[in-house]
Order: sequence, then C-alpha cells, then structure tokens
Amino acid sequence: MGLVGRRKPLLEKLQRSLKTPSFIYAIDVSEEHLLHQAIQRHIKTVGIPDIVIANAGVSTGTLNSEKEDLVTFKRVIDINLYGVMHTFLPFMKAFKKRQHGQFVGIASVAGIRGLPGSGAYSASKAALINYLESMRIEMLPFNIQVTTIAPGYIKTPMTNDNTYTMPFILEVDEAVKRFMKAIDRKKKFVIIPWQMNILGTLMRLLPASIWDFLAKRGPRKLRAMINETFS
Repeated sequence: MGLVGRRKPLLEKLQRSLKTPSFIYAIDVSEEHLLHQAIQRHIKTVGIPDIVIANAGVSTGTLNSEKEDLVTFKRVIDINLYGVMHTFLPFMKAFKKRQHGQFVGIASVAGIRGLPGSGAYSASKAALINYLESMRIEMLPFNIQVTTIAPGYIKTPMTNDNTYTMPFILEVDEAVKRFMKAIDRKKKFVIIPWQMNILGTLMRLLPASIWDFLAKRGPRKLRAMINETFS
C-alpha cells in the first residue's frame, strides 16, 4: 500500500495505525514531477496496485469579484483537479496493459451546482466529476473501473471552521465505511450519505431561477481561511 500526503508526521501516524504494510510519500499532489517519481518507485518496489484512490482536496471561501482571490482559485483547482490527474496518469498504461484496475476519485456534492462564496471549490469539483466521467467511459474497453464518490459534509479539520449548520454530516470513520462499500461494489457515481443523494438529485433538477433564489440565502465559507488553508 502507498500513502501520499503533504504532512509526513500525519502519514507516519496513519502508517502506525494500519495492519497492512505501507509506504509513505510526503508530497503535494500538485507537484506532478515529484509525485510521478514516487509512484514509479512504488511500482518498482511493490508492483502495480489494484485500486488507486485520489482523495486530496482543499476548500476555502472565495469571491469571484475579488482579484486577490484569483491566486486561491488557481491553487484550489491545481490540487482538486490536476492533483487527481497527476495521481491517476502514471498508472493508466499499466492498468490498460493488464486489463484490470480501479480508479476512485473523491469529488463533492458541491460540484453539482455552483455555490455562492465557494466558486473555486464548486468549479474544481464540477470539473472533477466530468473529468472522471470522461475517464470512466474511456477506460471501459480495458475493463478498468472508475468510481466517483461525491460526499456531503464530513467532520474533518476542513469543516471544523464552518459556522453554519451542516446537514447529514458524517464522522470520518462512518464516511470511510460507506466509501469502502461503494468502492467494493465498483459504483460508477455515488453521493454519500443517502440523504445527501436525495438532496443532490433535487439540486440537479431545479430550474436555474429557483436554484438562484435558494442558493443566494445559503451559508458561505469564510474568506479569512484563505491564507491558513495552504500553509
């Protein structure tokens, strides 16, 4: 098993908690060259994995009208979209040659419709959902599965600073159990939890005028998080 993340101490803590032997790589997924090198080393050491999961993601408040937020927009998209592409690409040729494998991308229900004050996050996750769908269809002739998981709220450091009510929020362990179930069943696209799935389906169906009316009253992430998010 290979584990990738920016913070080595947290990776080491996770590694110690696992019963399965693992290798850790302290790398930012937006750094394509370093990630590619690490993946090649991992493949040479333990072989080609059966499942590759891209879970890295960041979220922070942004405003489309503020020029200074453009840097944050680029950074969010660099991690949330390109980070997934950087993670998957080194495995594709090997999976296709072997005619087997599964890619799992963690998107978000926020990618279904644009959310005010979260333009960067919504855009990155919407793009990710469509990228994964495109990839899923491309991989079909090679017997390669692509699973898109779009969760709602999960209790993590990223949501701890939210000052608004987060409906149907899941504890991390419960979210992971549901993720594993979806992966094991090789789901193509799933919104977790089921309550958020109903809400997400309704969001898709609402006319733009009704969505605008409802969303403009919705909660927004704090822009004050911008500087701390990527430290």
